[in-house]
Amino acid sequence: MTLNKAQLSEIENVIKGSLRTKFKTYKPETNSMPFHYRLLGKDRMALFSFIQSLNTTFGTSIFEPVAKTLASLQFASAQQQYVVGNNISEKAQIEIQDIMNALTTGKTPNKADEIERIRAVCNKGTINQLKTVKVDLFVQSASGIIYLFDLKTAKPNISNFKDFKRTLLEWIAIYLLKEPNADVHSYIAIPYNPYEPKSYERWTLKGMIDFDEELKVGKEFWDFLGGDGAYEEVLNCFQRAGIELRPEIDAYFGKFK
Repeated sequence: MTLNKAQLSEIENVIKGSLRTKFKTYKPETNSMPFHYRLLGKDRMALFSFIQSLNTTFGTSIFEPVAKTLASLQFASAQQQYVVGNNISEKAQIEIQDIMNALTTGKTPNKADEIERIRAVCNKGTINQLKTVKVDLFVQSASGIIYLFDLKTAKPNISNFKDFKRTLLEWIAIYLLKEPNADVHSYIAIPYNPYEPKSYERWTLKGMIDFDEELKVGKEFWDFLGGDGAYEEVLNCFQRAGIELRPEIDAYFGKFK
């Protein structure tokens, strides 16, 4: 899929709007750093602080709205911060725990099998309420296939991966309780590959995540949402937005000189 000028402009506007909003809400750190200021300058230190702050919110403030906009051009529906629900069956919780136990003892993850195991018990036993995180990006195809994405940083922490996996399985169980026959899938999405040109080989993922059915990284993620070539077009959108915003960026950090 090749995006037309109007679609590219829409994505660029989302990027520019997100960054401008960040400028309005950002509050520079007030810590005095006299040695750093004299060595590097207050404007560079302010930029450094801004980049650190931006990195922590890049997913929600920029990647999510861009991904939603891109997906809405190709899919029937796309939503960010989607509330999947909070009801889950007791038997599904037990099944998820059994899956987690097997994975921690060395069983190879198989997401298709895991989904069918959960489907078989999705409405059995007591219905419990579960506090879970929102889906970062919900996408539905024209044929009704559901995709639930959890956007993560480029280098997820190994200590959190059991929680990430459990969340993906719980989303499936919660959705199937409402629609037992739904064709639903859940993924971890990582917006870019920090190891390029090498393939993404984050060892922390191994043994817990089904690489083929549960993970989309960089080009694979963006091309899934927007079609072949979308990744490069999104990168170009970021570049054009950055060039246009450069005077605003320079003026903003020029205040700190």
